[in-house]
Amino acid sequence: MSILSEQEAKAILEKVVKLSKADECSAQLNGSIIGNIRYALNSVSTSGIVDDLQLGVQVAFGKRVGTATINEFDDASLEKVVRRAEELAKLAPENPEFMPAIGKQTYKPSETFDAKTAAIAPEYRADVAAACIEPCKADKLVAAGFLSDAQSFFAAANSKGNFFYQKSAGADFTCTVRTDDGRGSGWVARNLRDIDAFDAKKEIAVAIDKAKRSVDAKALEPGKYTVILEPAASAGLISFMMFGFDARQADEGRSFLSKKGGGNKLGEKLFDERVTIYADPWDKDAAVMPFDQQNDGLPRERHNIINKGKVEYLQYSRYWAEQKKKKSMGQPGNLIMIGGDKSTMELVKSTKKGILVTRTWYIRMVDPQTVLLTGLTRDGTFYIENGEIKYPIKNFRFNESPVIMLNNIEELGKPVRVGDDESPFVMMIPPMKIRDFTFTSLSDAV
Repeated sequence: MSILSEQEAKAILEKVVKLSKADECSAQLNGSIIGNIRYALNSVSTSGIVDDLQLGVQVAFGKRVGTATINEFDDASLEKVVRRAEELAKLAPENPEFMPAIGKQTYKPSETFDAKTAAIAPEYRADVAAACIEPCKADKLVAAGFLSDAQSFFAAANSKGNFFYQKSAGADFTCTVRTDDGRGSGWVARNLRDIDAFDAKKEIAVAIDKAKRSVDAKALEPGKYTVILEPAASAGLISFMMFGFDARQADEGRSFLSKKGGGNKLGEKLFDERVTIYADPWDKDAAVMPFDQQNDGLPRERHNIINKGKVEYLQYSRYWAEQKKKKSMGQPGNLIMIGGDKSTMELVKSTKKGILVTRTWYIRMVDPQTVLLTGLTRDGTFYIENGEIKYPIKNFRFNESPVIMLNNIEELGKPVRVGDDESPFVMMIPPMKIRDFTFTSLSDAV
């Protein structure tokens, strides 16, 4: 029952909206079937399927708002959740930034669903785990990884006649491979809509190679280096930067896009002219829902965020857009960065001296005014000389701002799809050659 058809979802939502006695009512239904398998120390540790379906109801009396959720769908339960939301609304203080429900919208569907991905069975998950574990066992390596696949739907309706519904499917894979003595570590990850594009044997070979290569890492002095950042290494930094593209934060002086004396830097050139990042819910490689589930169902649009280094977009909430007489649209669900045609290793070949970074992790904000971030490299960091990977090096802590990073571009490679656990975006990010990347100290962790 977790995946409802459009007709089934609409029937429930319309019933809920009609039950409400409030000034306005909005209701959301989301359901999912999520399968997973986890393995560590070359053995499967857990596997299972999580089946969920929930209804959320929000009502308003004037500017007093109440919300309630439930996972029962008989008529008595539906009335119960509506009445509970109304009770809470009557008790709530007025919200000075209250915005009424949006009117009827038009949504252009995007290709977020894949039938084969939605049909993944336990046998497939077991095969993926085996494809990772068996070659590691044979090579005296240790694998630990996780595969999660999901099919889901999201639907919403309100008392002003708006309704939307769409299904999605996707899979996330990650695997860390270590030498049995713990001195070498490699990593690989994939984020996909189309499971036919995934080959576990091919992916694990990357992690195995990096684990073997990273043994006996040498220490380099911290400092500024030319780096080749694999897409997963720069994705976390760029997604952190995007949180600064909120118009209210910028206007109130809380963002790197705040202008001294007031206002924001919309329209200013802040990055290398090769930097173009845009959002497009209908992109064939990174499609996302055409509506913003978190922002009242506002339609998403294709638009530039950064165009040839110039800031062309700030996210206006409905309230802030009204205050500033601006347009509010659905917040981007993806980030697509234009790059070149070269692979990561082709960027390595053109590098006289530098450092190859597989991934960054434990990234934390140091200064939101400059987007100065700190974090660590891990799972395969290598020294490059004369276009070749010479030897593994110990991991570094970095202190770097993606704003500065995107002004120090030497070359961009071919974008690939990247998923990040801490990011709300699906991303298409190229490998990057960056000069003067700042490493501040060494890390003994592999």
